[in-house]
Amino acid sequence: MSQRSCLSVILAAGEGTRMKSALPKVLHQIAGLPMVAHVVKAAEAAGASSQALVIGHGADEMRKAAAKFAPKAETFVQEKRLGTAHAVLAARDAISKGYNDILVMFGDTPLIDADALTVARLKLAEGAAVVVIGFRPPNPTGYGRLIEKGGKLIAVREEKDCSAEERKIGFCNAGMMAVAGSQALTLLDAVGNKNAKGEYYLTDIVEIASAQGLDVVATEASFESALGINNRAELAQAEGIWQARRRHEAMLSGVTLIAPETVYFSHDTEIGADTIVEPNVWFGQGVKIATGAKIHAFSHFEGATIASNCEVGPFARLRPGADLKNKAKVGNFCEVKQATIEEGAKVNHLTYIGDARVGAGANIGAGAITCNYDGYSKFFTDIGEGAFIGSNSSLVAPVTIGKRGYIASGSVITESVPDDALAFGRARQKTIPGKAKELRERFASAAAAKKK
Repeated sequence: MSQRSCLSVILAAGEGTRMKSALPKVLHQIAGLPMVAHVVKAAEAAGASSQALVIGHGADEMRKAAAKFAPKAETFVQEKRLGTAHAVLAARDAISKGYNDILVMFGDTPLIDADALTVARLKLAEGAAVVVIGFRPPNPTGYGRLIEKGGKLIAVREEKDCSAEERKIGFCNAGMMAVAGSQALTLLDAVGNKNAKGEYYLTDIVEIASAQGLDVVATEASFESALGINNRAELAQAEGIWQARRRHEAMLSGVTLIAPETVYFSHDTEIGADTIVEPNVWFGQGVKIATGAKIHAFSHFEGATIASNCEVGPFARLRPGADLKNKAKVGNFCEVKQATIEEGAKVNHLTYIGDARVGAGANIGAGAITCNYDGYSKFFTDIGEGAFIGSNSSLVAPVTIGKRGYIASGSVITESVPDDALAFGRARQKTIPGKAKELRERFASAAAAKKK
């Protein structure tokens, strides 16, 4: 298979009116990645080194998105929507380059399994000219049926055209197929539009190829793999299926998920063995977790790196650029953004660390924050190794706290502190005996006057 070239033609021109959205349907996301990008990834995993995206509605937006998830893909615009065969022919220039295999896929089937595509390609390698991917839904009503005879596929019949006997067939058309590159354009150009809708149907190449004596077969994919998305409810269903797959995969790879159904992964989440994840944890995009970490409940991560044996949460938020080194700890109700927490450092509770470095073994007290933004620019705070930042302290960046520096609780620090120094930044306390009673009487009198 590695010696056979393969092009995936992905049809993504539909308007998706049932999504009730200005965003092109195939750009709606599953696990933080557009549906069509999932399709591209599956095609690549099946050996398709080249992609042709057939786009229409929202073409500019589609090109911009494709530049991120498929930078080498060619895009072709289907100016008029005249059927699936017409859509595939929009990519004629790509198909004509002489690939061994052509995979025809749909941008709204994000759960397609790469293995199903690989099996279809294997059938081409064995001599088939057309391979249709089918599936067996719980209820076949509404789906086109795959009509087989003697192990060969002879027709794809729409339900309204099926006989009573054919309607009993549970093997249905998933829409995706593989076509021998040497036959693809000849078969597609032979498709006519003499039907009620006046459209060019891709499925017609089954009967055209059979009439020419070419080998046409069907392969089977799971129902989930063939699931097409047409509305927000189906999008949520697909998200649920994807998450269930990913959770299962994580647990088989050595990750403990205490309540799997409450943990949400992104398409690119990396998580090492012997990590324990408690309930209600969200992994946004760009999260990497090494081995042996412990993630407590109700934590939220995005763009963060967590090294081995770290402990995070509960109720922690790691934003993009958060980088926790070995055995670092970020506790409850803490937020870290664009900051490195070095080995063994502790940010235990009720703390914000942004645009900063917290040195190895340093301890950040409850309520301490780095004041990194003045309304116009961001500034850096550098906290040396072994430093102690007392509770409820504010470090006003740019500022450096030296190694083993000690910041007294409640301080506002605006100047750098040398190694091994103690710094106070408090207003002097003043106590006035009896003043509290006087204030209460004054406030009560004023409130009474307002009621009159």
